[in-house]
Amino acid sequence: MHPNETRAWNRFYAKGTPVDIEPVTGSLVDLLDERVAQWSDRDAISFFGRTVTYRELGERVARVAQGLADLGVGAGDRVALIMPNAPQHVVAFYAVLRLGAIVVEHNPLYTRGELETQFRDHGAEVVIAWDKMVPTVQSLPQELGIRTIVAVDVTRAMPFATRAALRLPIAKARASREKLTGPTTGAIQFAELEKARPLAASHPRPGRDDIACLQYTSGTTGTPKGAMISHGNLWANARQGAAWMPDFTRGEGSIYGLLPMFHSFGVLLSIIYSIETGSRAVLFPTFDPELVSQAAKRFPPTFVPAVPPMFDRLARVARDGKLDLTGVVYAISGAMTLTPAVVKRWEALAGSMLNEGYGLTETSPVALANPFSDARRIGAIGIPFPSTDIRVVDPEEPTREVALGEVGELLIAGPQVFQGYWNRPDETAAALLDGGWLRTGDLVVQDDDGFVTVVDRKKELIITGGFNVSPSEVERVVNTVPGVAESAVVGIARGGGAEVVTAVVVLDDGASFDEDAAREAAREQLAEFKRPSSYLVWEELPKSLIGKVLRRTVRDTLVADRTAVRAPAVDPEA
Repeated sequence: MHPNETRAWNRFYAKGTPVDIEPVTGSLVDLLDERVAQWSDRDAISFFGRTVTYRELGERVARVAQGLADLGVGAGDRVALIMPNAPQHVVAFYAVLRLGAIVVEHNPLYTRGELETQFRDHGAEVVIAWDKMVPTVQSLPQELGIRTIVAVDVTRAMPFATRAALRLPIAKARASREKLTGPTTGAIQFAELEKARPLAASHPRPGRDDIACLQYTSGTTGTPKGAMISHGNLWANARQGAAWMPDFTRGEGSIYGLLPMFHSFGVLLSIIYSIETGSRAVLFPTFDPELVSQAAKRFPPTFVPAVPPMFDRLARVARDGKLDLTGVVYAISGAMTLTPAVVKRWEALAGSMLNEGYGLTETSPVALANPFSDARRIGAIGIPFPSTDIRVVDPEEPTREVALGEVGELLIAGPQVFQGYWNRPDETAAALLDGGWLRTGDLVVQDDDGFVTVVDRKKELIITGGFNVSPSEVERVVNTVPGVAESAVVGIARGGGAEVVTAVVVLDDGASFDEDAAREAAREQLAEFKRPSSYLVWEELPKSLIGKVLRRTVRDTLVADRTAVRAPAVDPEA
């Protein structure tokens, strides 16, 4: 019998992992309240060594929720968060949810144009932003209707000694910024919201099926759109993760928040899974192995979720004797391919397996993973999570399943599958089939045991640093450079599973290519991870009979001639 019909893959689960999780009946607000009552005096967060207990977290959430209510935030309103990882990010996240409002996460490195595109879509009128991003938010067009900006000084969450050490460079940075943008005025300070009276316990609460977040993703089409993720989706995925790692003791341990919280992977692991398990979330505003080494001296990591380049760098630091990884119980990698070399390096130094997982923003985000058992298979993305079903189908006829061992498109169903795209019914209908089956757009092969391996991506998105890059978005910027007639942007694989963003341009007759102008345009309009590392000039681009640029052909040509890509290759065995 087909393993998808019986979930026969569950025989490879780690001991103690159930086939199904307990169904979620409440909201993420209920989850936080349960943990505050259960583990009130235990650490919920550590930031540069300064801790916040579960009781303190609950009190701060109640106060900020009232502060936001005083600003007019109510159920169903979208509230934009633009912050690095910090305790205020966690507080703001739950405070918004407590009111039944919807969190919209944004990358704090986004340019004005990138923010404007998303704000035009979601229409948030209240913004909680890192103080360094406030001038950018203030520069957005008035027609967007932003009425309130709350500025967050993340240094207030640091220990006094750390703040004192940072005071001078921060002051210099602010002075320099104000020369360019003017002083940060007209914003409410987040610290003032924390002084509000606590929200009344009788205030209406959200339910399981209410939307908790809009997570912007390029999805399967390359067009950024807001994935609607419910309270139930996120809590279910946290429960699935807890079931997947049964030896992770509840109420104990430190989860390292290396992944940015604006990313779906970071939201789940740093904000929700840590609270589901009653753990201490050790937060880092940026990935810096030196900061990790310092934090590990006080709170050794017990669970590390990250992406392959992070694991590789941490393993090298541990190899040099600067970081002890022997206390790590679990380590899980996502967002890009995990190579055997990185696994070998990590496991030689850590007290745990390093396994690859798979998911999408639309699956809140994890759907499959390698089991933490001897059955794990390096190179495969693993088997479905508890309460998760999959099918592998003909991409052109998604109602027809392909045979085991044949290439097909992966479909996923389960309690973590999202509710659709914000204000995009047609794209929702294309992504969600009858029965709640999500079309992933990824081409895979499933073996007789149920293990799945990704073969190729139906979509042409580039994955770099764990983030999706839409080629079309980058091409629009490249095509504005004087002399450029057209362009094709592709990702070229390099060691560790990352891809290099590469632009190939065709010039107008008689024109020359101004690479400096191209790089300046990218700096002004694109976040750093989206900017091309290499620019190449060709006489023409390969096209289909209807004139569509064949990006895959461009990529294949560049792969065949790696010397054309200037970004240095990484030797995974080095």
